[in-house]
Amino acid sequence: MARQSYLFSSESVSEGHPDKVCDRISDAVVDAFLTEMPEARVACETLATTNRVVIAGETRGPDSITPEKIEAIARDCIRDIGYEQDGFHWQTADVSIYLHAQSAHIAQGVDAAGNKDEGAGDQGIMFGYACRETPVLMPAPIHYSHEILKTLAKARKSGAEPTLGPDAKSQVTLRYENRMPVACSSIVLSTQHLDEAMTSDDVRAVVEPYIREVMPADWISEDTVWYVNPTGKFVIGGPDGDCGLTGRKIIVDTYGGAAPHGGGAFSGKDPTKVDRSAAYAGRYLAKNVVAADLAERCTIQLAYAIGVSQPLSVYVDTHGTGKIDDEAIETAIRKAMDLSPRGIREKLELNKPIYQRTAAYGHFGREPDADGGFSWEKTDLAEELSRLA
Repeated sequence: MARQSYLFSSESVSEGHPDKVCDRISDAVVDAFLTEMPEARVACETLATTNRVVIAGETRGPDSITPEKIEAIARDCIRDIGYEQDGFHWQTADVSIYLHAQSAHIAQGVDAAGNKDEGAGDQGIMFGYACRETPVLMPAPIHYSHEILKTLAKARKSGAEPTLGPDAKSQVTLRYENRMPVACSSIVLSTQHLDEAMTSDDVRAVVEPYIREVMPADWISEDTVWYVNPTGKFVIGGPDGDCGLTGRKIIVDTYGGAAPHGGGAFSGKDPTKVDRSAAYAGRYLAKNVVAADLAERCTIQLAYAIGVSQPLSVYVDTHGTGKIDDEAIETAIRKAMDLSPRGIREKLELNKPIYQRTAAYGHFGREPDADGGFSWEKTDLAEELSRLA
């Protein structure tokens, strides 16, 4: 029987974290290609270290996306994040680009041809998850970890808190009773600061009001333990302090460890790559299952083979909270949505330049945008699933 009372923690990292700088640049490159050619293929990896950015990978798209344009995209990303320090500056960082054509052997498996439908861009397993712990149907620890950093980033960029730097990490530990969060056991916040004279106590005085603004008031008490910049000074941040890579924060990007992960990263990949599109489909379906009141919690696994159109398996686990059998939900899901790569892309309108905004603060639990961004967060399939189930 599942435990009813326990502590659970999740972390988030800010847009200025070295890995997230790389995710942002890689997704901005994807957006640039999709803007010019919605069916473009992109697999873009970025590495960032002291005053150096390296962009590599495979693409298939228009010649208008030149190395010079990609360099400008990278610099714009770094500037928007806020890096203007000696060891990492949007103007002076060396940007090297090593993008080449997509392998023809991969393309032949993915492209539609004759009677063959478009296949998956790779093999792999992807998971979607939803639960009733928060209004956005996300696990509470990762949701509030993201919200803390989003709020601090907004205060920094608005000029309200000019002493804060772009690089930051948060971690929230919640106490659960009857499998629902009821209190905050501890809060960890490490943030770069630009004033070298600031102590940990000084930083806490700046950030604590914003954290309290985000967290449910009755969850924080005198028993809540605070760790703000626990190592002391944090002036050297971003890629100057720690090398960054695309795709290294996959748990931050998803459910904070509250649900399984298939292992594939999202950023830098066009939506023919099922690591990205099928994970979005899994979240969309799981969220709609919960929104339809078919379950309180739902995990969905999808599995694909490279070049094969339909998923090899669809698995549903409602963790004992389902109002109907899990097998019946599986059947309803297959009827409600075409889970081929093309079917997913068309249903969720994924061939749009909507990915740069996903690069920080999680791909899930966000509000759908009018232009199609975060379409996988809609609950427009709930009524159909209820009818089919």
